[in-house]
Amino acid sequence: MMSFEGKTAWITGASSGIGAALAREWAARGARIILSGRDEARLTQVADGIDGETLILPFDVRDEAAMKAATKQAVDWHGGVDIFVANAGISQRSAAVDTDMAVYREIIDIDLTAQIAATQALLPHLVARQSGTLLFISSIAGKVGVPMRTAYCAAKFGLIGYADALRAELSQQGVSVHVVCPGSVATDVSRNALTADGSKRGRSDKVIDNGIAPDEAAKRIVDAVEANQREIIVAEGVEEAMGELRRTPDQLLDQVAGMVAAGYMDKMKADS
Repeated sequence: MMSFEGKTAWITGASSGIGAALAREWAARGARIILSGRDEARLTQVADGIDGETLILPFDVRDEAAMKAATKQAVDWHGGVDIFVANAGISQRSAAVDTDMAVYREIIDIDLTAQIAATQALLPHLVARQSGTLLFISSIAGKVGVPMRTAYCAAKFGLIGYADALRAELSQQGVSVHVVCPGSVATDVSRNALTADGSKRGRSDKVIDNGIAPDEAAKRIVDAVEANQREIIVAEGVEEAMGELRRTPDQLLDQVAGMVAAGYMDKMKADS
């Protein structure tokens, strides 16, 4: 079992919801916490509720220059980042036929491209250390196409694809990769979701309001990371059933990692 005592965990989208709950959970298990998000005041509130050492690095995930500067600060803080959580994101509530293309671009930029960019910026540090943990917060909607969320599903499906391929590449490098697929968790995800014209929805869903408490979701996630579970379903009822139905079998993940161990990447590089 993995120990988090004395580790440094960097969490994006940490001002509320699952991100804030993960910060509290990892801090309770002895980790130092780096909190990132756009709203410095809300990040400070989260930090004030943590009994442990914290660093606040506010930035917009779409601002690549700010993200790279934050990466350097995070790495320099205590000599390295041990855990990185790609959690920043925004959802959607609109039918595809009604949705402006700008909404697709914004959601995919925030939920997918920016998460990849942040990971890529940190990746050389983790590979050089031959250790680390990457955690990607996807969704049940990253496994199952859900109506009124076409852009969100596209981004979250893509995030799982990137994470799965990256996991195989890093399987010989000492860096573990985990994907989390939450169902309904009681956060502001629905209230902050974009509508067809890009405006915020401004109201929640009953299923979200009655969902898993963020602190409970965080405990399940950290327990699963501690047990080195690669794909983590955090859902209940029909959402859990859908996630389990579409779960990637461990045997398949092992098979792809085995290709890397057998020299697949070296052969591909030699042939290029």
